[in-house]
Amino acid sequence: MDKKIENLIAFCQGIYNKENGKMLYEKYLKEIESITPQELFLIENEQLKMGMTTAQMLTFVDKLVNVFHKSLSSYSWDRPKEKGFLYFLMEENKALLKMLDDFKDIIKSKNIVENRGKIYDFVIMLYEYNEHLLKLENILFPYMEKKMERYEGLKIMWSLHDDTRKDLKRAIKMLEDKKTSDKEINIAIGQIYFKLNGLVQKQELIMFPAATKIILEEEFEAMHLQSFDFGFPFIEKPDKLKISLKKLVISNDIDDKAVFKTETGNLTYKQVELLINTLPVDVTFVDENDKVAFFSRPKDRIFPRSAAVIGRDVRNCHPPESVHVVEEIMDSFKSGEKNSASFWIKMKGMFILIQYFALKDEKGVYKGTLEVSQEISEIKRLKGEKRLLD
Repeated sequence: MDKKIENLIAFCQGIYNKENGKMLYEKYLKEIESITPQELFLIENEQLKMGMTTAQMLTFVDKLVNVFHKSLSSYSWDRPKEKGFLYFLMEENKALLKMLDDFKDIIKSKNIVENRGKIYDFVIMLYEYNEHLLKLENILFPYMEKKMERYEGLKIMWSLHDDTRKDLKRAIKMLEDKKTSDKEINIAIGQIYFKLNGLVQKQELIMFPAATKIILEEEFEAMHLQSFDFGFPFIEKPDKLKISLKKLVISNDIDDKAVFKTETGNLTYKQVELLINTLPVDVTFVDENDKVAFFSRPKDRIFPRSAAVIGRDVRNCHPPESVHVVEEIMDSFKSGEKNSASFWIKMKGMFILIQYFALKDEKGVYKGTLEVSQEISEIKRLKGEKRLLD
């Protein structure tokens, strides 16, 4: 680690420890005025390695971005290719900022009673930005993490995403509750404006410039194709590239007629693929090294997945605040304490059963974890019998 990075880490730690800001700024002015997006990621990752949590870092991340703003905004980088993956992400951001700006007059009017319905519809519409955040978490983050260890710092962005989602959901509930005061709603909407503007700023000052330095053009093409598994909030759905994702992410073509032979029967590669994708469940397999090795593509997938996740450490596939639960499950599987774990949640009108199973060979050696998720509302309603001949 060079002296510049050491000094920037010392500055960040000083800010976190609430040391004299003016003195810190003057002491490290040279480093502050020349920081790059890549260096900021490196600093964040080093702080995580030092034992800081994402929750601790969130308390001062906005202050740091403000201090570094001049240097980051003057940083020279190649703007994304038109009609490519980053281009459409930036178009979504542009549309979001315009929506926020256009709605300011209604917010400033402070006439919540008269405008409550409009504000409610507006916040519901803003939640569509979640599709944008999902593309970052499931496509861009994995590609960047695979390039360099420093991009582990993206966990902080994921925490910011989750905070924004919580603020939006909280505002929706407040607007549905007629007992909520005008003042409370004004504060909640103000927090949403601050969080969304901050997310756009961090993406376009830090994340996108860093990505263009390490990701290849063909990788951006693959990312664009994977983005169609998600929505395109606030913009028209773009045209899809006329190129096969399989050609971009699989180096060698696989013979669809290749045979998978077992003692219980034989299947072609194509039959195996069709069989797994026809099952009415989401399947994800994490290998013994805690890397995502496979996921299925059922017709109606419950939880979004993209090809970018393959090879990703499973810990990075979950929000930082819940990753300890994933680790506890895998540790219990590896130790032999447990062989399965089940959870069930309600989401978007669905009742979802999530099950984890330990995969072990004939000698009982741990070989990975299988995650199976299923929407079971229909199953829960079953009564009596319905026989095959019926």
